[in-house]
Amino acid sequence: MARTTTFPFRYATLVICASGLLITLPLSIYLGGWYLLPVVFAALTILGVRDMLQTNHTISRNYPILAHFRYFLESIGPEIRQYFIESDTEERPFSREQRTIIYQRAKNVLDKRPYGSLLGMYDEGFEWINYSMRPVEIKDSDFRIEIGKHCAKPYKASVFNISAMSFGSLSANAILSLNKGAKLGNFYHDTGEGSISRYHREPGGDLVWEIGSGYFGCRHEDGSFNEEMFRKNAALDQVKMIEVKLSQGAKPGHGGILPGEKVTAEIAQARGVEVGKDVVSPARHSAFSTPIEMLDFIEKLRELSGGKPVGFKLAIGHPWEWFAIVKAMLETGKKPDFIVVDGGEGGTGAAPLEFINRLGVPMTEALLLVHNTLVGTNLREHIAIGAAGKITSAFNIARTLALGADWCNAARGYMFALGCIQSLSCHTGKCPSGVATQDPRRGNKLDVEDKSQRVYNFHKNTLDALKNLLAASGLKHPSELGPEHILSRTSKTEIHSYLELFPYLEPGDLLKGETGIRVYDKYWPDARSESFDPPEFIRELRKTKLR
Repeated sequence: MARTTTFPFRYATLVICASGLLITLPLSIYLGGWYLLPVVFAALTILGVRDMLQTNHTISRNYPILAHFRYFLESIGPEIRQYFIESDTEERPFSREQRTIIYQRAKNVLDKRPYGSLLGMYDEGFEWINYSMRPVEIKDSDFRIEIGKHCAKPYKASVFNISAMSFGSLSANAILSLNKGAKLGNFYHDTGEGSISRYHREPGGDLVWEIGSGYFGCRHEDGSFNEEMFRKNAALDQVKMIEVKLSQGAKPGHGGILPGEKVTAEIAQARGVEVGKDVVSPARHSAFSTPIEMLDFIEKLRELSGGKPVGFKLAIGHPWEWFAIVKAMLETGKKPDFIVVDGGEGGTGAAPLEFINRLGVPMTEALLLVHNTLVGTNLREHIAIGAAGKITSAFNIARTLALGADWCNAARGYMFALGCIQSLSCHTGKCPSGVATQDPRRGNKLDVEDKSQRVYNFHKNTLDALKNLLAASGLKHPSELGPEHILSRTSKTEIHSYLELFPYLEPGDLLKGETGIRVYDKYWPDARSESFDPPEFIRELRKTKLR
């Protein structure tokens, strides 16, 4: 390759800065002032020389000084797009319209819109709920669902609650605000797998204690399950239900490590681990390895808790694994009191890009699979279903309940209520709003009194909006919602209700034989209650590329 003999113009900025230094330095000394100019030129010249000598960044070597302008513009790209380029309805991951309605309801200010919808009502995928010419009057928006009807201590939950977010992921003041808001509004706050911290306890709001594979708050030193520690925490009156986390939508099938430098005394106390030592959350549980063992574990937790409702949370993956759990219920007669379906669109847990974008079933299909399977095996009336996945508005709640859920949880919606601005820096510890950080200089700026009221307002005003939506549709309670109520545009000229769009099983269909729905007919017969292993034909397929 021939070498260029002319001086590269891309070095002009460095030459100009060096020349400026040579000119301004003697002039400043001679005139006895204007020292800032040579200082600036000197700094830029040193930066340019450093750029040319370093070997890590080729762009900096080829474009000394100028490359830093590119790096700066690249670093503020998300903010530029969010504030100046994205439309009000573009969800990346939440649209400005979605965020704004949460902010307005949290602040208890006017949440009405003028001049009509910004949505494309004739676009494929547009959804709505039909109104009734005989609307009804609903006096109270405090909609409830009873969970654990056959337990010694059943729980009547709100239909809209705070999803799992741990202390350690969120700041102390964020946890305090969420729990105090839950206390004010009489709805529950899921602890996340980081267990019950003093910040969960202090306000006194209802808790759902989530137990993950690390068994935080109920573990031995080796990380195995500790019955006595569990019994002690589960006995707290504030703990209303126990949720075993099998997986989460943001990163299903993925464990994690909390580095020792982040394990403070407060986090160590809540989780039952040592200060300053790495804390491992395995990818799977050690207390059970088969569907039947999992149900035995749930039965044990219910007994140790004194009869409180116990269930599990999962993101749907291989269908035969979910079917194996249901078959175990049928064969043993042991059942969870509830199941929370976490959609693949979950996002409060930082995760590898491939996990966030491409792993796990989205909430709609996951919820349909869980609901249909329980209906088809005559188990649905015994097990309540919660669902989570980008739920921020009354219509989101109505749509999810119509699909088959009994109640909804939200995480990021309540983070917005706390003041989150979607800076997408949750994993860096530099959250500008003090929500997702353990830096006390940031987290302590979050005012608990103000933000807890906003959490309460968001919950209250969203349920008021749900009440108005139901009343206009001629319904008196969210439990009346079904797939026939939600309409979806499938083309410019075609509209279908969810009842027509999605397959729904009749009670007992799976027990009778073939359903005519491929996922059930293909995987249900070979699912086994004693193992999560794939069916034989799947194992054979994995041995060859010849399909």
